Amino acid sequence: MSNNRSDKPSETKELVDFSSVIAVAIHDMKNSLSLLMQSIEHMSNVIPKEVEQAHTSLNSVHYEANRMNTTLVQVLSLYRAEMDALPVNIDEVFIGELFDEIIESNKLYTEQQGITVSFEADEDLSWYLDRELIYLLLHDVLINAVRYGCKRIALKAQVKQNKLTMTVQDDGPGYPSRMLEMSSKVLDQHCISEGRTGLGLFFARLIAHTHKNQSERGSIQLANDATTGGSVFTLTLP
Repeated sequence: MSNNRSDKPSETKELVDFSSVIAVAIHDMKNSLSLLMQSIEHMSNVIPKEVEQAHTSLNSVHYEANRMNTTLVQVLSLYRAEMDALPVNIDEVFIGELFDEIIESNKLYTEQQGITVSFEADEDLSWYLDRELIYLLLHDVLINAVRYGCKRIALKAQVKQNKLTMTVQDDGPGYPSRMLEMSSKVLDQHCISEGRTGLGLFFARLIAHTHKNQSERGSIQLANDATTGGSVFTLTLP
């Protein structure tokens, strides 16, 4: 009897599509983070306000979980876009209600940090867009403004030349020159290897671009305010 391993029948190994596995894992992590944030909000409501240290810690955890959740949603959306499976549901949306929802979702942390968030939009201003995708885009811009030490954030919306323009402006240190340069570049291997993926910008451009009207598509623009020096993010939808 031979002990040669080659005499044994070879085992068939099933190939695994790791991109699909990662997408499923991201979806599960996103759901877990959502439950975690709900639990944090509940704890914040039941803990007496006098216990300031506990509230400060809870708000910080909530903010970081919020950021992680946003990143996971971005990655999942980019994967779906790569698979030509990114759902885009265009419907009429009242912009004031959208702004209010974004502000409320971050209220726990902005109030604790003493950050004033306001919005300006006509009560009857509406536009046809994908509410969920635009919410994710503007939400990411807002939490980044919170992250970089501003004290005032203003969301504004108006119609210019038959296009909807939405801006998120803050009084922080403004966008660094590197980020202003990356705002018009594609996501490439060099940026990934340097740990500067620009994922948020890539996601924002993708979402803006999915909104189209005839030959025109949505766009984003980054700038620093000439007077205050704060950052100004502009989203334009046809």
